[in-house]
Amino acid sequence: MRILSIALNTFRENLREKLLYNLLIFALLMIGSSIVLSRLTLGDYERLILDIGLGSINIFGVLIAIFVGIGLVSKEIEKKTIYTIVSKPVPRYEFLTGKFCGLAITLLVNTCVMVVGLLLVLWLKQVPVEGILFKAVALIYLECLVVTAVALLFSTFSSATLSAIFTLAIYVIGHLSSDLRLFGKKFMGEVGQGILNTLYYVLPNLDRFNLKGHVIHHIAFTATDMALTLAYGVAYMSLLLILSSVIFQNRDFQ
Repeated sequence: MRILSIALNTFRENLREKLLYNLLIFALLMIGSSIVLSRLTLGDYERLILDIGLGSINIFGVLIAIFVGIGLVSKEIEKKTIYTIVSKPVPRYEFLTGKFCGLAITLLVNTCVMVVGLLLVLWLKQVPVEGILFKAVALIYLECLVVTAVALLFSTFSSATLSAIFTLAIYVIGHLSSDLRLFGKKFMGEVGQGILNTLYYVLPNLDRFNLKGHVIHHIAFTATDMALTLAYGVAYMSLLLILSSVIFQNRDFQ
């Protein structure tokens, strides 16, 4: 019950963030611009609309997750309201979990708004909507939650600026980890190969959540693959939240 109260309060606080609305407006403008750009293409305009639409939902969802996520804890420290919170009989893991759930609700609402914008564009251009599109959006949302958990982890022990830099670095490496591992296998020695293999297994493989190619090229994604990907994302996100709670529990705010 306390987690739900903190989550709803965090959601209301997020709604007052001007940055949130700016990113959402840019995302909708990007999705809407695909109508104009599709008139300039000579080939398959459906692919262009789906590519821009899903790409916009992904990029702006991740930006919201990072730049709002790093403020979940750091703002409480800057405003010194953290001293009031930790002095109350509220377990710190409940505080962190509530903050995370609040941003998860915010991301869900924003993702739904962007998806409605994409569906409107598809309807206007008479592009058929397939079920794989909603699977792709579900995995984009899960990717945003994993990125939020990464941002929350860094914000428990570093400044807001460093948290943003670290989270962006994890996001980029997370999408390139498979390529980096292959690069290390072909062109690097044992030490370099070992480092890249470690990065591959330790950091989140965010490319698993990318179904854009499946949507554009009408490639099936089975229920088993979907369940395994969801399980991977939820397990990684839970691990990050547990680690964040341990660090936050042992942090001294005196």
